[in-house]
Formats: sequence, C-alpha cells, structure tokens
Amino acid sequence: METNEPIVQVETSGTFERQFRSLFKRYRKIRSDVQPVIEQLQAGKVLGDRLSGLNIIVFKVRVKNSDIKKGKSAGYRLIYQVETPIRIILLAIYAKSDQSSISTTEIEEIVEAFKQQQEQSDN
Repeated sequence: METNEPIVQVETSGTFERQFRSLFKRYRKIRSDVQPVIEQLQAGKVLGDRLSGLNIIVFKVRVKNSDIKKGKSAGYRLIYQVETPIRIILLAIYAKSDQSSISTTEIEEIVEAFKQQQEQSDN
C-alpha cells in the first residue's frame, strides 16, 4: 500500500523564505520550478552536488528558471542541508544571474540563524 506521506520532512530557513519571496516578485513561475525538487527531496532522493569545506552535509542543486529560456545553468541555485536522514532544511535560493555563488561562511551563518530560530520557537 502506497501512501502520499513524505518520507523526509523538508523545512525552510528564514533566509530561504525571504529570498524566495524576493525572487517570486520577478519570477512568477519559481514555485512550480522549485516544487518538483522539494517533492524529490521528500521522497528521499539526494539531489545536486555536495559542498565541501563545511562540517555539515550541504548540497547545491541547479533548478531551471521557466521565466527565462536559458536552461538550468542560468536558473536558480537551491542550497539545502541534510540534517538527519528524515529531515532536510532548505537554507538558501538565489538566481544565478544575481549571484555567482554562495560562500561557506554565508551558509554557516544561515545554519546558525536557523538553529537560533528553532531554539526560540522551542522555548
């Protein structure tokens, strides 16, 4: 019997949510571009390339931008952390046309901010 319950819980950081809202103002199809990636992550698939230089498991995925006709290389970059085998946190998303890459320092800052956000909501 197959259930539609996701195997993996996918959460979003505050940074991801802010960046997504900002991109949504310019790229109206971003939700439908990102949704298949989220569904694959929920199904337990590991997507993208693992980023080195971090003490945590972080991946970067290329996502096609349907609003521009240039393919994945000119699309979005979605950064996510595999916290546990059943919990993934979407850390950041940016348009390749806006930003060429994201530094390990930026990623570490986003992770730290997310941890603090979690601790505050637990209290």
